[in-house]
Amino acid sequence: MKTRRRTILAAGIVLPLPALAQGAFPNRPIRMICPFAAGGSADASARQLAEPLAGVLGQPVVVENRPGGGATIGAQVVARATPDGHTLLYGTPGPQIVNPWLMRGVPYDPVRDFAPVSGYKRAPNLLAIHPSIQARDVAELIALAKARPGTLTFATSGIGSSSHLAGEMLKFLAQIDITHVPYRGTGPAMTDLLAGNVSMALDTLSILLPPSRAGSLRALGVTTPQRSALAADLPALAETLPGFDAAPFNYVATTGGTPAPIVARLNQAIVGILNDPAYRARMEALGEEATPSTPEELAATIAAESARWKQVIEAAGIRAE
Repeated sequence: MKTRRRTILAAGIVLPLPALAQGAFPNRPIRMICPFAAGGSADASARQLAEPLAGVLGQPVVVENRPGGGATIGAQVVARATPDGHTLLYGTPGPQIVNPWLMRGVPYDPVRDFAPVSGYKRAPNLLAIHPSIQARDVAELIALAKARPGTLTFATSGIGSSSHLAGEMLKFLAQIDITHVPYRGTGPAMTDLLAGNVSMALDTLSILLPPSRAGSLRALGVTTPQRSALAADLPALAETLPGFDAAPFNYVATTGGTPAPIVARLNQAIVGILNDPAYRARMEALGEEATPSTPEELAATIAAESARWKQVIEAAGIRAE
């Protein structure tokens, strides 16, 4: 009888734990891993989300910066965490979408090791040229590039960056030869573009639109599939180049194998925040579009983006060593 009682007690200690953990979620502070250094746009967005998310979930949400390896170091932290929803990835295109094609190997499975939670935002890129370039629209720029192969240049914040990949997509779809000029960050790239030392750039709307409105640059179009409400007077590049879509999106994921009820709770919290009009207004002021989604929709988006960028990266022969 005593033996049976001990067995039942032992079973009672072991068996209910998964159910208890799910029912109590979250039961301690949540880590949101940002795979970039503090002070950048991803860090700012992660912190902007962390504050209201903590209020909804009733636990602190602490942003941890784990930069390095083109975002693979931070992603690996999430991939190897306990699958209980207490470790989140603030995702950019790097960890799951472009790094598997840019690098010879990433230290995790980009699909199996992560559980999609919700989309967060898209930050439309803008194609802007220096006013000395004799082109008034995308069609004229393409014609000029074809007439002068290799002479026009595009500035980026570095090899494998979203601005680099957007430029390579322009080359790929327009079948033009323009020269990539990588910089160590957006700041020096912008300095040379404004000085006329490079011909053009495809970078975030918030960076390129103000000097374009001021007349220091000439904006030709946005990189979203359709026109953006954030710059409704500008055409989408897809109107000239069907299929052009180079607006990097950010999202939230957690560790692969996290129970579905926990993923659903996180999704409900994030979608609720993104659907709040005041929160959306804050994002729009920064040139960002909120993109709430279901976990299934996010998984489909990641898969589609991965396939699309694989084609561009392989065609351009890009490698980030």
